Amino acid sequence: MALLFDMTTIRRTADVPIRVAARQIGPAARRALMLLSALILVIAISGQDAPEEVAPAKEPPPKRTFEKAVLVKFEGPITSLLEQYFYRRLDAAREMGADLLIVDIDSPGGLVEESFRIANRLQSTDWARTVAYVPRQALSGAAIVSLGCDEIVMHADARLGDAGPITLGEDMLFRHVPEKIVSDLAVQIRQLAEGGGRPPALAEAMIDKSLEVYRVRHAKTGEVAFMSEAEIADADVPDDWQQEKLVFESREDHFLEVTGRRAVELTLAAATVEDLDQLQQRYGLKSPPVVLSGSWVDTLVYILNHPFITVLLFVVGLIGIYIEFSAPGVGVGGMLAGVCFLLFFWSRFFGGTADWLDILLFAGGVVCLALELFVIPGFGVTGFTGVLLILASVLLAGQRNLIPQTGTDLRSLVLSLGICVTSGVLFAGTAWFISRRFHMIPAMNRLIVEPPKTDDTAPSTDRTTSPTAGALDRGTLAGQRGAAYTALRPAGRARFGQHVIEVTTEGESIAQGQPVRVVEVSGNRVVVTSALTDD
Repeated sequence: MALLFDMTTIRRTADVPIRVAARQIGPAARRALMLLSALILVIAISGQDAPEEVAPAKEPPPKRTFEKAVLVKFEGPITSLLEQYFYRRLDAAREMGADLLIVDIDSPGGLVEESFRIANRLQSTDWARTVAYVPRQALSGAAIVSLGCDEIVMHADARLGDAGPITLGEDMLFRHVPEKIVSDLAVQIRQLAEGGGRPPALAEAMIDKSLEVYRVRHAKTGEVAFMSEAEIADADVPDDWQQEKLVFESREDHFLEVTGRRAVELTLAAATVEDLDQLQQRYGLKSPPVVLSGSWVDTLVYILNHPFITVLLFVVGLIGIYIEFSAPGVGVGGMLAGVCFLLFFWSRFFGGTADWLDILLFAGGVVCLALELFVIPGFGVTGFTGVLLILASVLLAGQRNLIPQTGTDLRSLVLSLGICVTSGVLFAGTAWFISRRFHMIPAMNRLIVEPPKTDDTAPSTDRTTSPTAGALDRGTLAGQRGAAYTALRPAGRARFGQHVIEVTTEGESIAQGQPVRVVEVSGNRVVVTSALTDD
């Protein structure tokens, strides 16, 4: 009734000037005015249902203001090391009370499992609004990480997508993963897309090159969406969705990859910006976001994970073990080795590649070597087992999988093997040098344990003196026979008559008390060999 009343008022108001004008002009003009009046009336009446068809526009929700914005860099290949670093930055941002978390992503991708874990961690973040800012590229695993954020904001020319997973085949060639794995990954990436209000089919097309996605429109509501044929067929009323055209980037045999401009058109991204200043304006930030850089822990972990530093830790640690076994009881070598391997495993723990099993394997290997050297003479099964356990622990601590599944896994395995081989060669050369020159190096000379001195007043016929007691002419030692006063591995002490002197072997181990024979005297260096074969 209110609408009819308004139209009646319009007609009466419009008729008054028309009637007055009709009296002042001719018949033809009057007929034209009457036609015009009728036309106006028809237009007015035909528009009376318009308010029922077009609802009044809703006022936009109030723009959210952010008090504390934090930016975290996410750059380079996605590895376990980057994953753990990013988690530490997230914890730091939360402790700062951030309510807007900007993840500056510039990555070609990387490991699949790590990418999904990071994305799920971002999607479960409820203490801040998360924004993926892509100035250049977020490909493969980085695209998955972006989908975990509440919003994606890109540079117009930045790239997003192409997350097709690959694996290492039995023939050591890389190929795309089988459909069984793709199906599982499709479920995960669709969940990420749905959680962020993005078209699941477009996200799935990033990892499934056989999936074609169409722009569709609902026949009744006019809603525009992006769906695959399977999704259209699964709709409540499939006939209501009309296919308009294929999304070109999802054509067959192509993993979906789009620019920032295109991502906005496909509703994958929220907006495009030129730089961080425009991003700041978009979210109404009064000041630039706080950039969270790495702490000293992150820097130290990164340094210790560098291959050169890893080789250095291994060589120094192995030399420490060698010195400790050569001169047991001193403790300097053992302490040095302990620090080196502690730093190695600590850095791998923070890098996300090591766990307690690796430490247990390493400790078991050291115990086996100690049993071989101190309890079981010679080099047999126990010592070989110890070496294998140590090697396995080092390889496992340096990567996720001992058997590579992806290109990244293969590169990690090759790098770990290279580190082990290089460390072994350097250690062997250093150990040989120490065994040859151990007694000629003052610092090393002090590491030798002095033998226990006998009491001159004690009634004993087996009395020994310290190495400095008496005047021993080393030039006369060549060919002399004696006995190992300590275990020689390969360095130690031997007794010749009343003198106990420092000796070394040419690499063989000689148990305490066994007969020895001097085969070489060079300065202060006395080389002996086992004399059991001479008897």
